[in-house]
Amino acid sequence: MFSNEKVDIGSLDVIFNRMIETITSSKSDIFIISEQSRSSFEELKEELEFIKQKIKLIIDESDDLEQRTKLAKLRLVEVSKYFNQYTEEQVREAYENANDLQIRLSLTRSEEKRLREKRDDLERRLKSLYDTIERAEHIVDQVNVVLNYLTTDLKNVSLALENAKIKQDFGIKIIAAQEKERKRLSREIHDGPAQMMANVLMRSNLIERTYKEKGMEQAIKEIAELKKTVRNALSEVRRIIYDLRPMALDDLGIVPTLKKYLSTIMEYNPGVQIHFQTFSDEKRLPSDYEVSIFRLVQESVNNAIKHGKSPDIWVKIEWLREQVSILVKDNGTGFDKKTAREHSFGIIGMKERVDLLKGTMQIQSSPGNGTSILFKVPLPEKIQTIEN
Repeated sequence: MFSNEKVDIGSLDVIFNRMIETITSSKSDIFIISEQSRSSFEELKEELEFIKQKIKLIIDESDDLEQRTKLAKLRLVEVSKYFNQYTEEQVREAYENANDLQIRLSLTRSEEKRLREKRDDLERRLKSLYDTIERAEHIVDQVNVVLNYLTTDLKNVSLALENAKIKQDFGIKIIAAQEKERKRLSREIHDGPAQMMANVLMRSNLIERTYKEKGMEQAIKEIAELKKTVRNALSEVRRIIYDLRPMALDDLGIVPTLKKYLSTIMEYNPGVQIHFQTFSDEKRLPSDYEVSIFRLVQESVNNAIKHGKSPDIWVKIEWLREQVSILVKDNGTGFDKKTAREHSFGIIGMKERVDLLKGTMQIQSSPGNGTSILFKVPLPEKIQTIEN
């Protein structure tokens, strides 16, 4: 229950909007850090790949120099051993070549060591950047969770308060509608069947006089007119009863009852064509389910005719293993869902009825493009068990 104090919904919206703006801004900053880290990560990856290629080349060069150095040393040993067999120039050349190769090998190994150290440093930096990126993405995910919570749950506090007021208004509207419906039924019975029955009573009193004064033929004509009046009165009574609760539901089920109802609607609304289709085999449902489905179709069709001015209406029912889908579509004037929600107690009533059945309702409509309403009602578990 809500207190009698007035809740400033606008202030709540301002607070929530500021919270969301702050968190969104922080999320953007974290995202920028993450992207900068990712960019640095890619640059370091390229540098690491380049260093690895250089290491590979310098290892090959080092292996070649090592092999050549060994040969040069063997040559120097040979020249030194047989010193008298070689000229001074050959001895100097062997010595200088071995010394040069040794120096180059030493420099190459130093460069290889430096490159390996740089490679190891790059790999450590890459791992650190990767951890930073992972943490940033984790924080962004957590921020998204918070934002979703604020925008879907807490953000809907004002909407919940507004809906509570709408439901309260809806309850008052229901009471008013009940009184209005009682007055309508009273007026329909008074102006329709009651007047017809009074007319039957009056004309039945005249039949005997007509017989005496004008003969059998005229009396038979009066009886024929009387029968016509009685038939019309019976039709009106049946229509009123049908509007209250179609008796055929209990006996025949939802599909035959809807066929008869939609056919009757077309009779009372010349120029309106209702196209009814059903897919798969009909399942008999508990009474409250069938009544609810009937009322959902009834309300949708009435809205299409009364508000949508629709010349064509399509009603389709599809029986699935776990649910029944009901589509009511028209080519009428349509409406703006944003502005209609506050004032359409018919839509609220349908939503309440669908919620009681734990189903869903989807409305697609826009001005000039007709309306499509899809109801999905899960079948009772015992019905599903039988099917399975």
